Amino acid sequence: MSKYRGYPGAIRALVRSAQVHRDLYIDPEIFALEQEHLFANTWNYAGHDSQLPKAGDYITVDIAGQPLIVIRQKDSSIRVLKNRCAHKGARVVSSCCGNTGQLFRCPYHAWTFRTDGSLLSIPLKSGIEGTSFYETESAKGLPVVKNVMNYRGFIFVKLNDVGESFEDYFGESLSSIDNMVERSPEGALEVAGKPLRFINEANWKMYVENLNDTTHPMITHETSAGTAKAMWEEMPPGTPKPMPVQELVPFVSDYKFFEESGLRVFGNGHSVDGVNYSIHSDYSSIPGYEADMVAKYGAERAREILTMARHNTVYYPNLTIKGAIQTIRVCRPIAVNKTILESWAFRLKGTDDEMLHRTTMYNRFINGPFAMVGQEDAHNYRNIQKGLQATGNDWISLDRNYIPGEEARGRDQTVLGTSDLDCREQYRAWVKYMTMTM
Repeated sequence: MSKYRGYPGAIRALVRSAQVHRDLYIDPEIFALEQEHLFANTWNYAGHDSQLPKAGDYITVDIAGQPLIVIRQKDSSIRVLKNRCAHKGARVVSSCCGNTGQLFRCPYHAWTFRTDGSLLSIPLKSGIEGTSFYETESAKGLPVVKNVMNYRGFIFVKLNDVGESFEDYFGESLSSIDNMVERSPEGALEVAGKPLRFINEANWKMYVENLNDTTHPMITHETSAGTAKAMWEEMPPGTPKPMPVQELVPFVSDYKFFEESGLRVFGNGHSVDGVNYSIHSDYSSIPGYEADMVAKYGAERAREILTMARHNTVYYPNLTIKGAIQTIRVCRPIAVNKTILESWAFRLKGTDDEMLHRTTMYNRFINGPFAMVGQEDAHNYRNIQKGLQATGNDWISLDRNYIPGEEARGRDQTVLGTSDLDCREQYRAWVKYMTMTM
């Protein structure tokens, strides 16, 4: 018998003011309901429009457990279709990306569809003439996702027709995307190659919680960043600091550094750490880049853009961006204890290869499947997933810096960088969107 399906009260009971129940991480029924409700009721990142330069270009993604096609149309607009043939339900395309020309052709029975999803042709069409086929949904072609937003190149979708508009859902958190785009002297980004992708053997929420958790880096990353710091301290004074050292060493900054860096929550589960400064703040300058930015924006505006060195901005539930280093990570849950993580690097249009080299180096060192920092985090996630099987305490603490009544203080708050407020806000959003259509 179901414990949670159809029982919104049971879902709400899993989240207290400052604790959450372990079932959120280990119960397969909760995971299934998250796909059906949470991910379908919220705005999820699907891809970047630079992946679709020409008409007919497409990428495929799974969101809320549903296979989707994101495709460029002849008029340059972007449409999102369900990747399911209107006939027998086969996926129309199985490649991760490509160009389909002017039509899609199902590999099973060769039904064809225009790139807008409408039905084009059916083999042996005479066999369905005079039947009720043209009164069915199948006659309309591939289902179209109506809620699609291309915000400065970042493509988001919402599968269900509930909840807030795009602007109301993200609110002021979009300032992090703005900053990332405006770091280009041309005001545009482009994806630089394929992502670094690996499977994390843990529940997706552990990863999302960890993004703005600033009480773990100096412990978890002592082996990688701590070793780099110790080696660097042996170098003669005045030695130029290599970029790998600049990128690694800040991870073992002390509690005071992270506490004073600041954490901001925006509502609906979105948050950013590094409000005042971050681990990206002290990277060395790249000759000519600042001059190009001043030429584009003027000295004052260029300074505003470049001094916003936020660390992780969480766009709940599936995207995080690091605007100061031009990388994003995408969370794609596939089971209660299994999550695909993708790390993408971006080129700032109008900059030279040195800037991109810094970005790709960070992606490899920190985010990739063989990255030292990323694997230390993944080890923690696996440990938590295993440890939560132990009984005796069903509740996980998110009590750090909890203030009674904080739920009513508004959606935009800035607090100490070591606060658990971001996690508490994630789970308030989790309850909201899980029960919205239940």
